[in-house]
Amino acid sequence: MSINKVWHLPECENTNGYAKEHFEEFGPLGAVYTTSQTAGRGRRGHTWQNAPGLALYYTAAIREPLAQPATLPLLASLAVHRQLALRYGVDCQIKWPNDLLLHGKKIAGILCEGVAYGYGGQGRGILCGIGINLAQPKSYFEAAGLPHGSSLVLEGAAVDLETDPAWLAEGLTDFGFDRPLYLFAREGFAPFREEYKAACINLGRRVFFTLPDGTPGCGIAQDIDEEGRLVVLTDQGEEHVFTGEVSVSGIYGQV
Repeated sequence: MSINKVWHLPECENTNGYAKEHFEEFGPLGAVYTTSQTAGRGRRGHTWQNAPGLALYYTAAIREPLAQPATLPLLASLAVHRQLALRYGVDCQIKWPNDLLLHGKKIAGILCEGVAYGYGGQGRGILCGIGINLAQPKSYFEAAGLPHGSSLVLEGAAVDLETDPAWLAEGLTDFGFDRPLYLFAREGFAPFREEYKAACINLGRRVFFTLPDGTPGCGIAQDIDEEGRLVVLTDQGEEHVFTGEVSVSGIYGQV
């Protein structure tokens, strides 16, 4: 498999798992995608409900060493944001760190994970899995217990299920990851920070967060720093949040 090679799978358990199994066949960058993923996973172990033929399940496999790998989900959210704007003319918003929202509904999610490869597992790479809701009906989200989820079709986009999955997979690989990858590999998130901030729905809103040690907090999200952290002004001062749970007032039913 060469750089920028994109493999299409008619069906698989999950694209991250497939890419992990075949990781050493990739060059610095490659990708696999399907429209039927039978055992998908979301963040924090949540199951991604399959919607055969109605959604895009995609994974970029990256062997290029990254200066700031923890911020790859933020770069990935920008990649999705750009491709959906190009294909459908929609202006999605990003809920920090990497949920894509359209009209306040989640239409895409991202899951990145590290992978060890090579002799003794000494090589280090990263997988970036992306799920985009293309054309699921309202009944799909109701049955899955996802009241704040939606698809591009439900939000008014004209989706062509015959051509769009391949177009999006190629676009994400060539323009979402490959074109900015080497700048990102050298300099991390900082060169993409202003573009990300312009799309981030958190900024200026009251947010509630839980730190990795379980400590809760709340305040006004003011900024995204050069390390991709959400800067929150709390009653106790500034908090730079990078991991843990974050909810936003007015989003997903949060009051």
